Amino acid sequence: MANPMASEHLAELMSKAQVWLSQDPDNHTRTQLESLVTQAPNDPAALAELTDAFIAPLEFGTAGLRGKLGAGPNRMNRVVVIQTAAGLAQYLIDTGHSGESVVIGYDGRHNSDVFARDSAAVLAGAGLIPLLFEHVVPTPVLAFAIRELNTCAGIMVTASHNPPQDNGYKVYLGDGRQIVTPADEQIAQCIRAITDVTAVPRSDVCHEVPSFVMDRYVSSLSSAIHSGPTRSEERSDVVSVYTAMHGVGWATLREAFVACDFKEPIAVIAQRDPDPDFPTVAFPNPEEKGALDLAIAQANDSHAEVLIANDPDADRLAVALPIGNGGWKTLHGDQVGCLLAWWVLERANRSGVILDGVFGSSVVSSMLLERIAQDANLKYSQTLTGFKWISRVPGLVYGYEEALGYCVNPEFVGDKDGISAATFILEMMAALKSEGRTPWDVLDDLARKYGLHSSAQVSVKVSDMSLVPQIMGRLRSSPPQTLGRFAVSQIVDLQTPDSGLPPTDGVILHLAGDSDILRARVIVRPSGTEPKIKCYLEVVSALQDVADAEVSNEAALLELSKDSQPLLLI
Repeated sequence: MANPMASEHLAELMSKAQVWLSQDPDNHTRTQLESLVTQAPNDPAALAELTDAFIAPLEFGTAGLRGKLGAGPNRMNRVVVIQTAAGLAQYLIDTGHSGESVVIGYDGRHNSDVFARDSAAVLAGAGLIPLLFEHVVPTPVLAFAIRELNTCAGIMVTASHNPPQDNGYKVYLGDGRQIVTPADEQIAQCIRAITDVTAVPRSDVCHEVPSFVMDRYVSSLSSAIHSGPTRSEERSDVVSVYTAMHGVGWATLREAFVACDFKEPIAVIAQRDPDPDFPTVAFPNPEEKGALDLAIAQANDSHAEVLIANDPDADRLAVALPIGNGGWKTLHGDQVGCLLAWWVLERANRSGVILDGVFGSSVVSSMLLERIAQDANLKYSQTLTGFKWISRVPGLVYGYEEALGYCVNPEFVGDKDGISAATFILEMMAALKSEGRTPWDVLDDLARKYGLHSSAQVSVKVSDMSLVPQIMGRLRSSPPQTLGRFAVSQIVDLQTPDSGLPPTDGVILHLAGDSDILRARVIVRPSGTEPKIKCYLEVVSALQDVADAEVSNEAALLELSKDSQPLLLI
């Protein structure tokens, strides 16, 4: 006997699918959906896929949209993009920007160019002036273009370092920064009001982004480097290997390096050019295990002194350094972040520049940056996770987040920028090489001065996102008294106003130290981009000997990792 509820569910799905098919301008996703509709009554897998595709619309938030490509409101496709562009256009008109320009960029993922052109047509149909890049561009170039062209907004079609089957849609306003609340909800309301994309006005009137935008972006980097403390012959003496991770960073980074008088980086050819299938990596994220294997092999063959990697849209930067006997070690994001902080200060001192401003980092990044800033008589600001917050720090001169995001040129780019950060890394390498030193020496100096800061992460994938409030609620109501051998000395609930930050879902557990560990910290928060709950662990050594401190910190992090895991489980 047929299940009435199952039959009703199937009938509702079929009705939604037919409405969708009547609006979808894309032959590929229409065919895909028609196939699911045909198979769903007799194929559980097809029914599950159809159910998921229509379970709810992709949620537009401060990170814009990001999701799997395919048909349905819970996927990235032309219908969703047209709705989103129309909602954004209405928001811009409602906030006084009728007739103004919006710049649009896109990466090399599947359909990124199509989504960009659809967005341009919708904006033009609404009376705005779309400025569309004629080729793929890194995300930081799009952020730069907003300020350079004085547009009222910017759109970047990218899913950053997500899997190949995903795409996404980032929105910036006229300040060149990603949106924050309440703009995200106001735009989302406008998007929800678009129920029939066939009624959305469109126009073919579109303008290309002037070529001088890329020239001026590169010039902003070369001007910074040429005004710094290194000589051209020093900069050209550093051998680097670079991987674009099948993304869009190579052409821009190469041009920037040449303009800065760096030796042209040796590219990992198999990963140099955009490829939406990311064929040589399991996951196109430089942080993932194995992602840099080809680059490390190239670095050994080329006797390189540094390996640099961008993620596919080139807003993040990974750095690896040789450790002898053909071995390489990838630096943690906090290590790169603090090396860059040291170099921002050092290059100013060497150039006779008095640095005035603020260092900023996200709450889950290392506590070391605050110590470095205080020691340099600079202010420090801690923000929520994400560059949409870091970039808004008043007077920012340098900011970073541990997830490989760095902003060394905030005057020009109001977002993380993996290309400008790479130029600063190479400049630092050149200066150190001229003195017979390496970044390892600087990291050791920082450890001896401030105590070795070591970080790690523990994360658990959550199959049912409804479990997240339960897990976080249990942590708040029954927090641990100890983690590892360390007593919990203070608990900060980031949802409360007295945390000093805008309310967000997260808990900080400050831990008392002992004879080896000066202090420690565990932060628990749901991921903002993935179905995960994460623990960010950090310990600060009380030991002066760096080798001893490394052993002690590693043992402490292992203890904390083991005891933190149960906090993330139901």
